[in-house]
Amino acid sequence: MKTIAVYCGSSTGNDPTYMKEARNLGKILVDNGLNLVYGGATVGCMGAVADAVMEAGGKVIGVIPEKLKNVEIAHQQLSELHVVNTMHERKALMAEYADGFIALPGGSGTLEEWFEVFTWAQLGYHNKPCALLNINNYYTPILSLFDHMIDQGFIKSEYKDLIVINNNSKELVKELKDYKSTYIHKWQ
Repeated sequence: MKTIAVYCGSSTGNDPTYMKEARNLGKILVDNGLNLVYGGATVGCMGAVADAVMEAGGKVIGVIPEKLKNVEIAHQQLSELHVVNTMHERKALMAEYADGFIALPGGSGTLEEWFEVFTWAQLGYHNKPCALLNINNYYTPILSLFDHMIDQGFIKSEYKDLIVINNNSKELVKELKDYKSTYIHKWQ
């Protein structure tokens, strides 16, 4: 494992803990010899995790669509910055670089990006770990939704077991590094 994709908000959130934990995750990635690939912005939790990786001497790869380059304020101090045409290209390039995926708190974009790579894992398109850093129990309602989807017969319980979930960055990164993929055939 060399590079982790981190999906998170371009906003800071209402609780300073989100920015603090984004910076903490950045340092922990470097402490574990891991590079970062992320959405390429300087703002919000995205900027915080990238800045922390760079301050700790790590490598940061940003991927940002041309349309968002000025809106999200593209980070100009990264190890690499890739400007792409579409969100689809952004997600594909990030997934190509990544050996694992972490979602910190964020909005609909964060959820959409993470759910796409999680769905790919579910379908066997990759065997990379997909993790939720559950800061302030941010993702607990989504975990309850998974339970509801299981109860209603739309997903197997084993799919929820594919998700690496922790509220501690250090423990989460260790779990990612120790991850062993188990593909479950959807239609069996």
